[in-house]
Amino acid sequence: MNMNKRFLHHIWTRIRPIKTWYVLAALILSASVSVVSLRNNYIGMTERRGAVYKADQNSGDVEGALQALRAYTAAHMNTDLEADNGVYPPIQLKYTYARLVQAEHDRVDAINSQVYTEAQHYCEALYPGSFSGGPRVPCIEAYIKQHGASTKTIPDSLYKFDFVSPRWSPDLAGWSLLLSVVLFFLTILRFIVGRWLRHITR
Repeated sequence: MNMNKRFLHHIWTRIRPIKTWYVLAALILSASVSVVSLRNNYIGMTERRGAVYKADQNSGDVEGALQALRAYTAAHMNTDLEADNGVYPPIQLKYTYARLVQAEHDRVDAINSQVYTEAQHYCEALYPGSFSGGPRVPCIEAYIKQHGASTKTIPDSLYKFDFVSPRWSPDLAGWSLLLSVVLFFLTILRFIVGRWLRHITR
């Protein structure tokens, strides 16, 4: 018991010179900085996320915008990519994907159009006296089936992204939050030790 008293008294002599209102003022200041910094982190994420959406819609530098968003999210807390419409994964490059699908369809249409022309010439040469209803039609169909192109499926999962935000980051938000926690427990410790010593010394 005496050892506990000496230990508590030792702690009290260390923290007693620190005025409670000093600690509270520092706590309020640190907490305010933490709140503002966390908000700025989130704003920074939304700006970079918006840049990704804009690049996707306008056929811009999507890869560069994604890299910037990924790097920022990984280095700052409170930057989870929350989707406003509840869609997961939150980043979906629907315009980029639609352009790729359309380009694939255009590629196949161009190839098949050329193949159809080639089939007509080939079958006309092969059956010069044939007209509609003759062997030329099956010939054309067989030629297209053999040489024609089909649309390739583009996996949409390659154009959906989600980046993980750290629980704590060594930036202004992280350090101010850590300081706020330390000051909070220091305030509680000073209050508890002070009341305990006053109680056991009565």
